[in-house]
Amino acid sequence: MLNASLTTDPGAVVAPVHRRTFGSFVEHMGRCVYTGLYEPDHPTADADGFRRDVADLVRELGVTTVRYPGGNFVSGYRWEDGVGPKADRPVRRELAWHSLETNQFGLNEFMTWCRRLGIEPMMAVNLGTRGLQEALDLLEYANHPGGTRLSDLRAAHGHPEPHDIRMWCLGNEMDGPWQIGHLDARSYGRKAARVARAMRMADRDLELVVCGSSGSSMPTFGSWEATVLEETYDAVSHISLHAYYEEHDGDLASFLGSVTDMDHFIDSVVATADAVGARLRDPKRIQLSFDEWNVWYLSRFQEQAAVQPTDDWRVAPRVIEDRYNVADAVVVGNMLISLLRHGDRVTAASQAQLANVIAPIMTEPGGPAWRQTIFHPFALTARSAVGRVVRADVTAPVQDTARYGEVPVVDAALTHDPDCGTAALFIVNRSVDQPVTLGADLRGLRAEKVTEALTLSDPDTYATNTADQPDRVTPSANEDVRLEDGRLTAVLPPVSWSVVTLSTDRG
Repeated sequence: MLNASLTTDPGAVVAPVHRRTFGSFVEHMGRCVYTGLYEPDHPTADADGFRRDVADLVRELGVTTVRYPGGNFVSGYRWEDGVGPKADRPVRRELAWHSLETNQFGLNEFMTWCRRLGIEPMMAVNLGTRGLQEALDLLEYANHPGGTRLSDLRAAHGHPEPHDIRMWCLGNEMDGPWQIGHLDARSYGRKAARVARAMRMADRDLELVVCGSSGSSMPTFGSWEATVLEETYDAVSHISLHAYYEEHDGDLASFLGSVTDMDHFIDSVVATADAVGARLRDPKRIQLSFDEWNVWYLSRFQEQAAVQPTDDWRVAPRVIEDRYNVADAVVVGNMLISLLRHGDRVTAASQAQLANVIAPIMTEPGGPAWRQTIFHPFALTARSAVGRVVRADVTAPVQDTARYGEVPVVDAALTHDPDCGTAALFIVNRSVDQPVTLGADLRGLRAEKVTEALTLSDPDTYATNTADQPDRVTPSANEDVRLEDGRLTAVLPPVSWSVVTLSTDRG
């Protein structure tokens, strides 16, 4: 058995636990919206057509923010199509995902759904086929109290109170050649700067997110961030990051080590943003919005897309409905550890997506909804991570990987709320075949008792949950966790994610 150790100093506070870390993403793609969140004919649908079984799972998941309506979709979207009487809303071809958009779910439906679930919206504007005037029109419709044409139109549509959306994304993945309206970095930066400055003239307190690279493997990564921020630094508060990981060709070790790449991605964007700020002599620190992240078997999607007919336009087709296994859940749990650990700069995040499309929640039209394996680490982290993130130093054996070199087999994050007298330790064992005994010195936290210890693992690393077996993979109590005199010992199975919650002395 392998051995690892963890030490911490509760005075070494990394950052507060940001509730926006536990955001999600809803795009008009596949069945995320239609037969996901919204299905008026479903047996559980409420008066507004929202699936109550899905809403209950969203509450359990602990989602705090939702980015909407895209994603690639937003770069061809006309927001006006999705407001007003539903009988008058047009059906249009949606080019990003090659489908038909009925527009039966739009801004006001989204905001009603958000309010019902206590979720903060993060709205994206179309900087692909549209620009400055359309963004200002959307802002006026959504946020102005009344007395103007568009705010009064919102009231006429049944929403007299402003939506008061505070966080706005200036387009989506504009570095990607696949993006409708793709631009080079300088052109996008100048366009985003014009839109940002005008939006702030309308409301100076908006939080605006400028597009960073759609992935660290993009050939323009780094130079894109530097150029875009040179144009927009004074007008925005955040820059976005997107990252997806998958297992390639049975290389489980590299897949489990993916988060080392995510860590490097974050650190690189921070360094680039700070370098631009220094050159501009601007003391402001740009924050990071990691507003797309997840496990996504992108290679499978690309293979399928290559053979799909181009004349087949359908409403809500089944698109990238990945079925997640135990290893996927462990990587997702590890990604959450990285987001917590970087909370000094990553102050918002959105797991992509919420329902059906690379999602923690799956549904069937007219049928059940269930939790995928990746649901569990997200829900338990959102529930248990409170207070502040404190530094946790791990010493562990390494595992050789083909993609990332030597990767420590244990990774962890620790949160502590001294006012409430609670702490939570989040741990992954990335070894493909070896259990690990972790010894953690928590005397500095004055830990008193383990209140819960849960581990997600399975002898079958590729086990999944299905509609017929929705609870095939769930976290279970870890009986091999002990706390004595402030020292915690835990046995972690291979390919596992765990959370240990503790009570601590408030004094």
